[in-house]
Order: sequence, then structure tokens, then C-alpha cells
Amino acid sequence: MRRLAPGLAPCLAPGITPALALALCALLSGALPAHAASHSTGNSADGHTDSYGTKASYEPGQNPRTYQAAPRGFEPVFTENVSRHGSRAATDSEDGDLILKLWDRAASEGQLTGAGKEFGPQARALLDAMAKVGYGNLSGRGRQEIQDTAVRMEKRLPGLFSRIARNGEPIDVVSSGQGRAVDSAGEFATALTKADPALKPLIGPARADEDLLYFHKAAGGAAYRDYIDNDKRLADTLKSITGRPATHRAAVNVLKKIFKPVFVARISAGEFSDIGSDVDAAEAVYNLYGIAPAMRAESPGGAGWHMERYIAPRDAAWFGYLSDAEDFYEKGPGFADSDITYKMAGVLLDDFFKKAEARRDGTSDLGAELRFTHAEEIIPLAALMGLPGSTKPVTAKRPYTYADNPWRGASVAPMAANIQWDVFRKGHTYLVRMLYNEKETAFKQGCRPVSKGSTFYNLNELERCFGRTDPTS
Repeated sequence: MRRLAPGLAPCLAPGITPALALALCALLSGALPAHAASHSTGNSADGHTDSYGTKASYEPGQNPRTYQAAPRGFEPVFTENVSRHGSRAATDSEDGDLILKLWDRAASEGQLTGAGKEFGPQARALLDAMAKVGYGNLSGRGRQEIQDTAVRMEKRLPGLFSRIARNGEPIDVVSSGQGRAVDSAGEFATALTKADPALKPLIGPARADEDLLYFHKAAGGAAYRDYIDNDKRLADTLKSITGRPATHRAAVNVLKKIFKPVFVARISAGEFSDIGSDVDAAEAVYNLYGIAPAMRAESPGGAGWHMERYIAPRDAAWFGYLSDAEDFYEKGPGFADSDITYKMAGVLLDDFFKKAEARRDGTSDLGAELRFTHAEEIIPLAALMGLPGSTKPVTAKRPYTYADNPWRGASVAPMAANIQWDVFRKGHTYLVRMLYNEKETAFKQGCRPVSKGSTFYNLNELERCFGRTDPTS
């Protein structure tokens, strides 16, 4: 028989193997202390929101009463945006299926905590609600997020939409062609026409453009997909982050809320490896926690699913960090010596410029260009444009952490995230104001506004700043 480690014997009981006893002793002795979310990575001031990552529900970033007025004499003549789809159901039932298999086993053996006994029915009800909505489809909250964004756009620019209706200027609506983006486009257009019925005949049939709004899966994303699938540095970096002891500590903390210590120890010891590891199981709980706010409208009485009962804020913050790290390296600023994660977003930035330039040059009579897409497009576009939070890539020696990098999925690309350019004209001069999640936002460093502190930029200056003009001309 294998010799027991000192202090292991008290954890042994008939039928418990040494490996299981080791896991159980670690659990009971407090050898799994609080996770490292408050250590090297730190916590942001709004850590609770951050813990949801890119599944965070949408909130506009600024009170509309605080927007700067356009410089004297300038009137809005065009607006364009790109919006992520609204909140949605999970894309599949995999997380729920995994944790409920373990839950059923524990229930049959009397290995559930008091809270754990309530977890199974709640998780099943959440899965049933998502199945009814349709996995991956917009939830009630998601539809409302998009509708409200449309209404606020119309209220923000009443002069523009009155002009559009008066002059019969068309409004173009385009999506990635994927279900939730298509539905978001429809919800936005419908809400816009309810806010101003005169716009209804001007909104053309929605069209799909995968190259523009699903570029990570289109031909232009081939090099990017190769990076995701085959880049060793990426794989090694993500493995080094997720493989930290803090991840296993956080996983055990999560599982202890649902399962009794002996059962948690059995999971950690690998007894249920055909279902999943302790980290797999805890991530499943975290993912249900993450998607629950998106499904609030479908909860009993609209009161919410209360998944936060099963994951402490510090553990949610750790798994939120792991989710953010993956998105940062796979879609965001990434490594300082490479632009592979965001270079492909150039097609979308180019379209923003082309539509604004066409309005200035008199080659287009569009009143508005409305685009609907996904986080996989918003995140790289934010990095390419140097938007707040997306300006700091990392090196191998200084990896991504919350402590020294501002990138947060919850603020960069929450559900219904959006970037909007409003174009104003006075004579032959055209100015552009950018809103990022409906907050007035400066263009990247090196772009000069019309005056210090202004959020308005001459379109010619933006062309210079983004390298769209010949410096020798």
C-alpha cells in the first residue's frame, strides 16, 4: 500500500482512496485559500460588472443631457453605427448539461448542500427558458436593449431624422446574416419607425454582408483563423493563465456551494472525468451565472434567476478574468508585436469612412447606415480604432492582467455594444462626433478635435489621422 502523506490519515474513511483523501484534506484544511483575483490581477472599481465579461447587459454610457452641442451653425446630415446584437440565450445547453449530470449524481447520493438542492431545479428552469427562446437567439432583454438604443438615437438627433423624412433620404440596414444580428436589425428598425412613423417607407429591406460584419468567419479572416487554431504562443499563453492554482482554488470554492466536501473532493480527484474536471464544472456554473441576466425577462415574474447565489463575487471575478484574457488575446489588442487579432476589422472601419465621405462628396443620399454584428467584430474594431480600454497590447514578459491593463470585456463589448458616428455640416465643412456605447468619445491619439476638449472632429482631419489621405498631395 502506498505510504500516506503526513496528516492524510485523518481524512481516510472506508472506500476513500489516497488520491481522494488528498483532495479532501486540502479542501477541509483550508489549503485552498481565497483565489487570486485580488492578488496579481487586482479588481476594478466595477468588478461585479466586469465578472460578466462580454455577456454583460447593456447600459448607455452617458446621460444624453450632457452631450456637447455642435459648434455654431453645424447641423446633422448623416449618422452611421455598428451595433452588437442584444442580450441572448446561451448558444447551446452544454454547460447546463454538464453541471446537471454531476448534480443528479450528487442528489442520488445525498451529497448536495442546502443551496445545492435548489440549484438543480433553477438551472433546469433556466435551460428550459433558453430552449424556449431558442439557443443563441435574442432574449426579451436583448430585444428591449436594441429597441431602447434606437429610440435614444432618434431623440438624440431629432433634426436629422426630420430632415431624412422631409427629403426622403433612404436608411440602409445591414447585418452579418446571423440570426441574432438579423433580429437585432429588425428590432432596431421597428423601434425607429415607432418613434417616427414617417421613416417607415425610407427603411429599405435589411440585407446581409458577411464580409463586412462577420469577417472573422469570411474570406478576409483566414489568417486570423489560422492564428486561433495554430499559434503556439497564443495557446501557451492562455494555458499558463488558466492553469494557475488560483483557477482550481476558485473552482473548488464554486463547487462547495452546491456539493458537499466529499463530493467536491471526488470531482477534483478525477472520479467524474468522463463528465468533466472541477474547473469544467465550475466554469459551467460561472457560464450559467453569466448568461442569467440576459434571460431575466424569461425568469418567473421577471425577478431573475439568482445564479449569483452559487458563485461568490471573488470567484466570479476570477472566472471573468479568465474569460476576458481569452477575448483579449484572441480578439482584442493581443500581443504588441502583432496586429493579427484586429487587422481584419479594417474592412469595417473603411466602410465607416466611405459612407461619411460619400455624404460629404455628394455621391450618396443616405440619411443613415445601420449595421448589426457580433462581439467578434466589435472587439477588434475597438482595438483597431484605439478606443478607450483597447489601446494597450501586451508582451510575453508582461501578460494581460486586471492590475495593469484597462481592457474589460464588459465595457469594450457588452451585449448591444455600439459605435456611432454623427456627421454635421456647415457649408462645405463636415464634422464627425463619435459615440461609443452612447458616450461621447475622443478619436485615437494624434487626431485633433476642432478645439481643445471638443468631441467634434473635422472629417478631413480624421482622414489624415487614420492615413486615408496622401501626405504628399
